[in-house]
Amino acid sequence: MQTPESSTPPSPATPSASPPDSLSQRLKRLAVYFGGQRLAWTLAMVGTLVGALTEPLLAALLKPLLDQGFTQGTLALWTVPVAIMGLFLVRGLALFAAQYALARIANEGMLALRRTLFERLLAAEMGLFARQSASSLANTIVYEVQTGSTLLVQAALGISRDGFTLLALLGYLLYLNWQLTLIVAVVAPGVAWVMKTLSRRLYRLTKSSQQATDALAYVVEENVLAHRMVRLHGAQASQAQRFAALGRELRQLAIKSTISSSAMTPLTQMMAAAALSTVICTALWQSRTLGAAQNDLTVGGFISFITAMLMLITPLRRLADVSSPITRGLAALERGMMLLGEAPAESGGSYAPARAQGRLELRDVSVRFGNETAAPALDHMNLLIQPGEVVALVGPSGAGKTTLVHLLPRFLEPSSGQILLDGQPLPAWQLPALRAQFALVSQDVVMLNDSIAVNVALGATLDEARVQTCLEAANLWAHVAALPQGIHTVVGHNATQLSGGQRQRLAIARALYKDAPILILDEATSALDTESERLVQEALQRLMQGRTTLVIAHRLSTIEHADRVVVMERGRMVEQGTHTQLLANGGLYARLQSRAVGEGAAP
Repeated sequence: MQTPESSTPPSPATPSASPPDSLSQRLKRLAVYFGGQRLAWTLAMVGTLVGALTEPLLAALLKPLLDQGFTQGTLALWTVPVAIMGLFLVRGLALFAAQYALARIANEGMLALRRTLFERLLAAEMGLFARQSASSLANTIVYEVQTGSTLLVQAALGISRDGFTLLALLGYLLYLNWQLTLIVAVVAPGVAWVMKTLSRRLYRLTKSSQQATDALAYVVEENVLAHRMVRLHGAQASQAQRFAALGRELRQLAIKSTISSSAMTPLTQMMAAAALSTVICTALWQSRTLGAAQNDLTVGGFISFITAMLMLITPLRRLADVSSPITRGLAALERGMMLLGEAPAESGGSYAPARAQGRLELRDVSVRFGNETAAPALDHMNLLIQPGEVVALVGPSGAGKTTLVHLLPRFLEPSSGQILLDGQPLPAWQLPALRAQFALVSQDVVMLNDSIAVNVALGATLDEARVQTCLEAANLWAHVAALPQGIHTVVGHNATQLSGGQRQRLAIARALYKDAPILILDEATSALDTESERLVQEALQRLMQGRTTLVIAHRLSTIEHADRVVVMERGRMVEQGTHTQLLANGGLYARLQSRAVGEGAAP
């Protein structure tokens, strides 16, 4: 997907219109990241199974305790603490092992999924960054993955523990009295229907909550990036209202989600209570009608049966509650899976020379954003640039200059036409090899929150001596040497602690360190004072030596020494020549320079 030369920030991603995958399909996709640790899963299953088997034993202990201990008086006293303490020891160790194993599974799976998502982000086609905001992508990779992984693993622990417990208790109840146990089976379809109905609603609410959270985070992101402009125009009140409106929407969705998830517990408990009442009434009826001779249940057996049945309520309730974290967890992780599915990696060819000569050619290149009726950003552009030539691109805003230079490293793809580097079409180049041929210095300097040395050697092996040489050539070494930690000083968020001229020179040092054969200068001296511009211009002259250079600029001092000036208007090349020739022609270039001198923009 292509983005316009002056694009607005992307809005939060919208949900896919296609129907969601089934539960089994979504779990199968996640199994790649969470299902590979066989030893941990085995330990978790064995631990939960052993822990579940101890549940009916608690109820089973009541039968000998009441029948042999209280009624007959034949139970040895030392067996009571041994049985109870031993049972709880086994149960505690088993559940500890299960929780530890599932924690390992969750964290290893989360690490693998995060790494995969971030690697995809680094290699994704450029259209992704137009479709999704930075806050949405960060939220997906950092927070959604963690939330989803934690919820799903907790749900897995609950399902295995309570599922095995439920089966063990039902087995014990069947052993005691299969007729009474059949009554319990009536509850199962009702619980399943409640869970299915409320889970569907909870899934829809969770997806809506994700979109509302993205919108809220995007407002924060916008106001952080534009904090000066917001305060300059006194827009704090309107932005606060905007934030509050989205916050209220998110609150309403959260309340609805809570209602849906909380309704499961009382509904399932009511069903369990109805079954329990029926069982007790039936057992009492059997005792009165059949009499002691025909009734196999002793007092201890009946108390043991009722206790085991009461113990069914807790795992049944937790199994009803587990649909909420499963739904929320899957909805959270689905964002990451959608990112993997909807953000294919960039593609390239196999041509990969060590260093290009720097010959660039555009053949009938057009770029359109949006539908076919929209005006093209570039309209059948033809241009040949020889190795080592310095070409300045000049024209009014919207002429297509930035679009043109973004085509060269394939940040954009042409709608039609062909671009060649050293006679090879750009798609034939390996992408890393292609982008290794370009260095960029723009007015919007981007720096990482790392040391000066790391920012200069960005992506390459760090050589401190070479970093110093590049900083000297960029007229920045005197300032860096005076810093307490020198080249190891951390520059902070986007190097905002440096002045505009210092940041531009740091970008020039980075371009010198890369030593690419083709250089792109995009308004590299705009908005600088006279002294800063002089230092930057000196550094640029060193940088441009022996390189094919494309310069986008309005200042006369940046343009007049170019080998050729290409004047663009509405995506077309309207004239070209040297600075002197174009001024003599009296065309668009001459008018632009006359206007710049009149406004004081050119020295």
